[in-house]
Amino acid sequence: MRACVSRVRRLRVVSALGALAMVAMLLAPLGASASSGRQNAIDSSGNVSAPWQAPRTVYIPETGQSLDGVFLDFWRANNGIANYGYPISPEIQENGRIVQYFSYARFEYWPEDPNGIVVQLGKIGQELRPKTVLRATFAGVGVSAGASSVNRDMAEFSQAWLPIDDQDLTQKPSTATWRFVPETGHTVQNGFKNFWEATGEASYLGNPLTEEYKLNGRIYQIFERGQLAWETDKNPWMVPLGPVLTEKYAVPTAASAQGDLPIYSEDLFIKPAATGGERWLEVSINNQYLWAWEGDTLVLETYVSTGRFGIFDTPLGTFYINTKLESQTMSGVLGGESYNVPDVPWVMYFTDVGHAIHGTYWHNNFGTPMSHGCINLPMDVAEWMYGWASIGTRVVIHE
Repeated sequence: MRACVSRVRRLRVVSALGALAMVAMLLAPLGASASSGRQNAIDSSGNVSAPWQAPRTVYIPETGQSLDGVFLDFWRANNGIANYGYPISPEIQENGRIVQYFSYARFEYWPEDPNGIVVQLGKIGQELRPKTVLRATFAGVGVSAGASSVNRDMAEFSQAWLPIDDQDLTQKPSTATWRFVPETGHTVQNGFKNFWEATGEASYLGNPLTEEYKLNGRIYQIFERGQLAWETDKNPWMVPLGPVLTEKYAVPTAASAQGDLPIYSEDLFIKPAATGGERWLEVSINNQYLWAWEGDTLVLETYVSTGRFGIFDTPLGTFYINTKLESQTMSGVLGGESYNVPDVPWVMYFTDVGHAIHGTYWHNNFGTPMSHGCINLPMDVAEWMYGWASIGTRVVIHE
């Protein structure tokens, strides 16, 4: 399952780019496959050496699951253990979307999101909603004195989903212990209010979907992306909804073998101190050649293909890598030429109008201008460079 799923979600955002409207203006024309016959020079030994790079997939021994790509990035960037817990399922296809369940959340992959937010949190609280919401038919809080405790609890749970329909309450000003949330028509109170506000309100839990309700002697409240619980003499806590939903949907949660995956630790993502000076790239348009430097030490060189002269010239000057994507489908029309190239690998943008350094699998004519303005690299060099270069790496392009 992981092999086929990972191929689908190859887009892995490292840094957001302000303007990606012209993301694909740089491709060499499809069908250009004639070899120039030149040898790619990699290093002094003729090999591509592997630089340090953080892992893209890690193993979580606590649950026997792995975590990779943009899900790993999102989890780490948002204090994942505290906010979402550990992954409790593998990546799976669910309703046509790649998802992964965690103790307190469900990560969903949205590559089509217009704002580039490719990882979104599933609105799992909504999935606790009963099929039928009972209207108030009992006195007081909605239950009769003669109703059984089970029926009373279920009636209260059902009616907790009904939004507030009281003009006096909806216009009541907020206090330190009470607040009306107009987006969903519900209130938050006391400890639940404190927890919700302290964790970022709607940005983390989402807005409340119910009022408080009692079930088996415990107080609960459901929010768009989670559920809170409270008991006397205890602080509110997050209810682990992940196991509830994986059981409900029969999602596999069995542990998988670690294989050669590293066990998760933040130490894996600490880059060793640099000893060779600034890492920067030099590109010669006339020579169709690229050099990778660490200070004054040459660590890699190779023939490249830049933009076609006089038509799609690659810009000259000093630039800096501002966005990295492991893979991206590029399509559009530029200069009267249409293109549609899936899974362009190891993409590193260095302008805000679509110029990038990237791997090239559709031609081997390096040393000859071929592209719409990009810098085309051989595949093995592109993969090496993606791991070697970081956001902010200087790119000097001259004639």
